[in-house]
Amino acid sequence: MGNVFGGGELDLYMSNGGTAVFVEVLTLAVSDLVEEPWDFRFAALLALQDQSCMGRGVVGFDLEEVDWGASPEERARNKAFVLRVIDLALSEHRWDELTYEPPFAATYLRTFRTIVEAFHPALHDSQAHRFPGPEEAATASCVRHRVLTGMPHWDVCVFCNG
Repeated sequence: MGNVFGGGELDLYMSNGGTAVFVEVLTLAVSDLVEEPWDFRFAALLALQDQSCMGRGVVGFDLEEVDWGASPEERARNKAFVLRVIDLALSEHRWDELTYEPPFAATYLRTFRTIVEAFHPALHDSQAHRFPGPEEAATASCVRHRVLTGMPHWDVCVFCNG
């Protein structure tokens, strides 16, 4: 089984182990960059990729499923936020807190960055995608790991589950 993260014509396929690493390093970054309500919704989308809760081999999302915003300015801002999250993760932000060495994480992140960079967000029907709504935003924090959790879906963070 594998997991797919994609956008447009490009996809990133990863093993279950690769997906766990990918989600963890992005979670470390997104938790330190969130500011706007949309950012917390994106953090919730990442939290929903926790295979310990969702099941191995069944996570992933397509960028076309994301509610990027109602205006061109919102869509550009939100895409820029995702790129900042990826860039922060690529800088090995907080990787010293991991209990393992993530040898392939940078390759996954660079590929995902290419996918996001090439993607052109469009206005989508808010009912037509699986992007967490404002009421599902990841606003709770795991005190132990200092990252956003998947609440209201579950009480623990991706590291507590690992």
